[in-house]
Amino acid sequence: MSTENEGTAVPPAPSAPPVPVDTPAAASPQPPAAQGGAAQGYPGGQGDPAQGQQAGPAPHGAGAATQGSTPDASWPPPPPPAAPYGGGGDGTGGGAGYGGGDGSGGWGAAYQPPAPKSGGGGRGGLVAAVLVAALVAGGLGGGLGYTLAENNDSGSTTVSASDTGGSVKRDAGTIAGVAAKALPSTVTIEAESTSGEGGTGTGFVFDKQGHILTNNHVVAEAVDGGKLTATFPDGKKYNASVVGHAQGYDVAVIKLANAPSNLNPLPLGNSDKVAVGDSTIAIGAPFGLSNTVTTGIISAKNRPVASSDGSADSKASYMSALQTDASINPGNSGGPLLDAQGNVIGINSAIQSASNGLGGTGQAGSIGLGFAIPINQAKYVAQQLIKTGKPVYAKIGASVSLEETTDGAQITEQGVSGAEPVESGGPADKAGLKPGDVITKLDDRVIDSGPTLIGEIWTHEPGDKVKVTYKRDGKENTVDLTLGSKSGDD
Repeated sequence: MSTENEGTAVPPAPSAPPVPVDTPAAASPQPPAAQGGAAQGYPGGQGDPAQGQQAGPAPHGAGAATQGSTPDASWPPPPPPAAPYGGGGDGTGGGAGYGGGDGSGGWGAAYQPPAPKSGGGGRGGLVAAVLVAALVAGGLGGGLGYTLAENNDSGSTTVSASDTGGSVKRDAGTIAGVAAKALPSTVTIEAESTSGEGGTGTGFVFDKQGHILTNNHVVAEAVDGGKLTATFPDGKKYNASVVGHAQGYDVAVIKLANAPSNLNPLPLGNSDKVAVGDSTIAIGAPFGLSNTVTTGIISAKNRPVASSDGSADSKASYMSALQTDASINPGNSGGPLLDAQGNVIGINSAIQSASNGLGGTGQAGSIGLGFAIPINQAKYVAQQLIKTGKPVYAKIGASVSLEETTDGAQITEQGVSGAEPVESGGPADKAGLKPGDVITKLDDRVIDSGPTLIGEIWTHEPGDKVKVTYKRDGKENTVDLTLGSKSGDD
């Protein structure tokens, strides 16, 4: 599954979500694709588009297939041109632990770029037109009168309706109660590059020192000397700076200048304990409309999602996402996804939109398929960024193919730029994995493709021990593996 944050191009994605253990989904016949990857489990490349059609899994329909080619050594890789989602694309490149390549997708992002400014390079402003239908109701007056007549009694009684309504006190556990408590700790972020390009996103208070957690793609424009501001619901605006950003995870931390002393960090939940059907509350600035609250449920877990901001030099991000049907639109990116108790369980990051890649010309909008980075992963990344300014990625030290498949993640026969597909002395090498092996499970998680494997590896920390199930020459094998580490996005 692939997304994009600007609506033009996407990285590779698996053709189907993981299926229950021992019941893998049958794959439709697919055209052959060249394999490639990035050595040492992280750098990936970009595949070249090709022709062909292949069937996509229900309920997403069918889309265009692509064929891979040898990637370059950059990481993460730029995405290819977009194509309708459903069938997916065969790509090359991408390490198991990092990766990239090409794919297909009709996806939009929860990020709100501004309209372009006419006549120059200045930052465009967001123009939002909201039509309000005014309903004017004619009243019957303040009271209801009636007359009692019995036994020639001519007396009458008038009964007036009470002018006091019911209690307006809202319990803490209600949606209104959760929103009232959480909103003061959210901010609307405006990012602007030195050339005036930028957009609007969301973030939330991570600690009392003034650190704000958000998406990398929300602040990317301001990383190299740009301008950042964060505005709270009470209208107070603060300048901010980027503390650290992780392209692969799509997580960033910014810090408020002259942060107030009364900041209240949002409580963090446990995304591992989230269940399908749990209530969700999303806060953000959809289409620039700050402090918007929407609700829904967790509609799926561990959804493999690859995303991109759609720019020419875009690099891929991967996540094993929480899926929600809460309405998420451009501008919600970086905002908190809360549970019914008000705990943050995820960071809203991407959406699927029917218009993207399907001939639509307007900006992407919600169709009830939103994706959030699990907070357990985002918390770990944020702590690393605050501590060192750089992300730390877990890796297996092997290059995997990013071609569309439901069979597993295959270790490539060749690495990038002449490098070995299995890093000598790396975790995969020590575990006995070899080129051509097809990884089908990581612990108890079914692996259907390279991007799915990458997303699952990144839910772990370096040093974690995992059980890898793989096929070699038609035989299934299982081996224990200790994940290695890679610092930085380069």
